[in-house]
Amino acid sequence: MNRSDSERIALVLEKMGYKKTSQIEGIDLLVVNMCSVRQSAVDRVYGNIRNFKKLKNKNLKTILTGCIIEADLKKFKDHFDYILSIKALPYWPEILNPAGEQVPYGAGKEKYFYYPEPRNEKFNKKLDANYLKEQPKYSNNFSAFVPIMTGCNNFCTFCVVPYVRGPEISRKAKEIVSETENLIKNNFKEIWLLGQNVNSYKDRNVNFPKLLKQINNIRGNFWIRFTSSHPKDLSDELINAMVECEKVTEYLNLPVQSGDNEILKKMNRPYTIEKYKEIIEKIREKIPDIALSTDVIVGFPGETKKQFENTANLFKEVKYDMAYIAKYSPRPGTAAAKFEDNVSPQEKERRWRILSGILKQTALENNKKYIGKEVEVIVEKQKTRNKKQVYFGKTRTYKTIKSQVSSLKLQDLVGHFTKVKITDCSPWGLKGILK
Repeated sequence: MNRSDSERIALVLEKMGYKKTSQIEGIDLLVVNMCSVRQSAVDRVYGNIRNFKKLKNKNLKTILTGCIIEADLKKFKDHFDYILSIKALPYWPEILNPAGEQVPYGAGKEKYFYYPEPRNEKFNKKLDANYLKEQPKYSNNFSAFVPIMTGCNNFCTFCVVPYVRGPEISRKAKEIVSETENLIKNNFKEIWLLGQNVNSYKDRNVNFPKLLKQINNIRGNFWIRFTSSHPKDLSDELINAMVECEKVTEYLNLPVQSGDNEILKKMNRPYTIEKYKEIIEKIREKIPDIALSTDVIVGFPGETKKQFENTANLFKEVKYDMAYIAKYSPRPGTAAAKFEDNVSPQEKERRWRILSGILKQTALENNKKYIGKEVEVIVEKQKTRNKKQVYFGKTRTYKTIKSQVSSLKLQDLVGHFTKVKITDCSPWGLKGILK
């Protein structure tokens, strides 16, 4: 979602006359798009501050935007010229050029405008509805992010998203379909539907399964992917829609967060491990070739070694293709920040290594099943090595793949579908020969 937001920021700034540059010296504007979800991301912002303070351009303007919790907002307020809500993006030109019409509530004068400030519910809803209508400057010409909603109503005790993104607001289905139709007309091959919880998408009588079907019915040869999903909302209707829609790829990220029911309850995750495994069983019954990834937190406050073992056993049983494993760090403002962070950093690291080891084994086992098979791939980039073309891309199951051809078949395939025969694999990718 942050990458998608950055694409919208880029075009707004271009319309204002700014030009993107890779040169750090002599720049006029520097924008940091951050996320307060993890402390490591916050720490990287401090690194950026140290770097841009070394610049000698007195006219340099600096902007901080993104998902920013109030505690971080206060820390960064004196380090940036502007702290702007991403949801106020339509008003950025007025804020950055205050000679024109002023932004409501004097935000331009204060050089400070952050959601949920000003505390006006009607105006905040207007911001929510407006910002996703801004046209993005896509980072390439074949794969596009299409946000279908923003915000979250779940209030997991470890997560800041409901506080920084606000409540769930879905875009109109017609607007999403129209944006996707235009992308397909311009030869885009991969559409990522984005939301903090895409499963809970709702626009009048159009829920997420129905939206998938509407997009699937658009003429053209393209793939549909989506993220992120919440287990509590992954219905039989959605599973059936994934089966029926041939353009929906065989990949699903389904965050479990913990393999222990007591910890899930402390996290305010309203499902049990038994229910989660039941969903996995249904999906694999209907879509046998599906690749599954998950998100998990180790060292959540109060997590005992036995409770962690339940997570490790879940990893062994489900046999994920990929997992995003985070070591718990308290986020100010969340309910879990009031809990005692009583799992040591060393123990968190140990648990992280155990899950990473299980994942490495199951991912390799899953990838070995591809050897000898021919798969469809979308090529994302290519390089020349030892007079041979090397192509990198993704399969329908979101496996990273590297393939080679001789220089006699030199051709530009970036952004195109092609067939690759798999010859080898590692835990994190496949290797093959371009057909």
